[in-house]
Amino acid sequence: MIRFKKGNTTHVILSPGEYHVSNRNTTISTLLGSCISACLYDPHHGIVGMNHFLLSGGPQNIPDKPFYLTDAGRYGVNAMELVINGMLRLGADRCHIRAKVFGGSSFLPSPDTPDGFFSVGEANSRFIMEFLQNDGIPLVAYDIGGNRGRKVLFSSHDFSVIVRKTQPIGTALRLLKKEKQFWINSAFARERQAEEPDIWR
Repeated sequence: MIRFKKGNTTHVILSPGEYHVSNRNTTISTLLGSCISACLYDPHHGIVGMNHFLLSGGPQNIPDKPFYLTDAGRYGVNAMELVINGMLRLGADRCHIRAKVFGGSSFLPSPDTPDGFFSVGEANSRFIMEFLQNDGIPLVAYDIGGNRGRKVLFSSHDFSVIVRKTQPIGTALRLLKKEKQFWINSAFARERQAEEPDIWR
């Protein structure tokens, strides 16, 4: 996470796996490919939060139960609860929280890619829609899917979001490399955690 001050505004730049909440004059930005950013805000208390997450698997072989309840969706649930709970600690009221959602691109449209990575954008998009509906958080605006990256800038001043689409070539490939490395690192981290025994005290 990169954070700096410009005038009376704090600017925060998120990388994959990060989130930020604030009750002050803040802009939060990130660069998205297959990842999703949920821009959450409580307009009654002036509190905002934003995350940047990537699920651990694609939409193939998903059982009939909602996607957000699958193993792949557990990371997304954690990412959403982190930002929501962070906002609640600052004084937000859950019933006032609203959402704007962006990302979920698929740089290569084929769902048959051997490692399934290129269908993660679809999985991320499906997850966030199901999660918000299940959690009762109104979705005010969204721009998901497609094959282009997005630069997203979220302002606490008026809860507006500016989205700039990147060109499919060049920037998309850099995003893909960055997100795939994060995806691989997260998978290894989960494997290490699974090998550690639970301790009950």
